Amino acid sequence: MFSSLWTQCTRTAARRAGHAAQQARHFTTPNLQARLWQLGKLNHVAIAVPDLPGATAFYRNVLGADVSEAVPLPAHGVTTVFVNLGNTKLELLHPLGEKSPIEGFLAKNKQGGIHHVDDIGAAMKQVVAQGIRALSDKPKIGAHNKPIVFLHPKDCGGVLIELEQA
Repeated sequence: MFSSLWTQCTRTAARRAGHAAQQARHFTTPNLQARLWQLGKLNHVAIAVPDLPGATAFYRNVLGADVSEAVPLPAHGVTTVFVNLGNTKLELLHPLGEKSPIEGFLAKNKQGGIHHVDDIGAAMKQVVAQGIRALSDKPKIGAHNKPIVFLHPKDCGGVLIELEQA
């Protein structure tokens, strides 16, 4: 079962990566010196999961990872579990409440799916100017007590991207 799940996940990720690369070719690269913000080091990768207890058990029991307790974040409409990997983390996200920002994503991507910047305000302005929709008008405080905003998956190659203030 794990082998077929892994194969399915790998194929889905490869398909999404190819689609994202294809969509990314449509964007022009502005003068990098003129950028008001830039990506920072990787803090975590957020993965929307349809079955949080199952995903938590998989990382803890099958892969032997250090996994946090589930933390409901009603203000963000998600419950989070962090998988600590030493040099980074995976953040498992599951919808909480009716207005969860990932509910629609999971409705369209039944298996789930797969974000940090030094100036989130400038980042939001620039991505919106390039035709990328943000899922909220202004940043909210995220799981790490830092401002975050999600970008619309339809504008990001099918991937729900979270920008987090470094």
